[in-house]
Amino acid sequence: MVSTINISSKKMFTEFHRILLSRGFTEENALRCAQIFTNNSIDGIYSHGVNRFATFIKMVDDGYVKPNNTPSLKSKHAGIEQWDGNLGAGPLNAMFATDIAITLSQQYGIGCVALSNTNHWMRGGAYGWHAAKKGFVFIGWTNTIANMPAWGAVDNRLGNNPLVLAVPFNNEAIVLDMAMSQYSFGSMELAKMKDEKLLVNGGYDTSGQLTNNPSEIIASKRALPIGYWKGAGLSLLLDILATILSGGSSTQEISKNKIEAGLSQVFIAIDISRLGNNSSISNLIDNIITDYHQSVTGDEKNKILFPGERVLQTRKNNLANGIPVIKNIWEEILQL
Repeated sequence: MVSTINISSKKMFTEFHRILLSRGFTEENALRCAQIFTNNSIDGIYSHGVNRFATFIKMVDDGYVKPNNTPSLKSKHAGIEQWDGNLGAGPLNAMFATDIAITLSQQYGIGCVALSNTNHWMRGGAYGWHAAKKGFVFIGWTNTIANMPAWGAVDNRLGNNPLVLAVPFNNEAIVLDMAMSQYSFGSMELAKMKDEKLLVNGGYDTSGQLTNNPSEIIASKRALPIGYWKGAGLSLLLDILATILSGGSSTQEISKNKIEAGLSQVFIAIDISRLGNNSSISNLIDNIITDYHQSVTGDEKNKILFPGERVLQTRKNNLANGIPVIKNIWEEILQL
């Protein structure tokens, strides 16, 4: 049985901030980065919040993440810009790119920022929430190191290349944040720590059989693409688009280094206030979600939730009662 403790968001933020300062982050960058990791944890995305923080710090210590490097503009034309992330902190680079995309969309209706040579953005949904709560539609994705096989293959040539779609909704947002693998490696690592099985098969074991055992999938490094061949195809196209739009590295090139660094990412914001039907959009979404919530379930205990709705519930609970953290992970963080 894994032992967990509840940590207040204030205490978690304070510890993150302290550790980031000790690694040479400026006060501003330490505050912003600590807040992103804390917010991810508040929202229940522990795999890319508190559980990933020690790994992030190791990337800093090993020199793969440059604490105070900031993006530099490579080229621009109207509403599309290419930036070099200069191996800065992935979450800070991603938030920067999201804000630039928003600014471009206010000028052109749609803005696209493609970022090369950056690092893991942690939780992609963070940037969807950020943009959507400001009133903008958001589309974003990243490539990764090769960690997923093409459909029918046994070796990894694809990344699980997370994709984020976000829409403003009643002062909050509808946010879909999904990897191209059935489960992200972060969520499988968490299930492994808790000694839990996955709800559905998430990959292959070392003998090539489908399994819902996260330990076996992590050992084989053969995650299952969502929708089988469809997820594999989508992963490939996301990698191609991220590479050509950013002028950066592909999954193939990133994987030569064996360390997931120097990624390519795309951030698109759409200013829906420019649309001719803007005044009716809120009611339109309300009607769609109302109908969606009326879905008939086979189990009365199940409630149909839109993407991001569970996050709203988790956020409220974690702010009130503290963030549940695996004790060993928190002890490791305190020692950083």
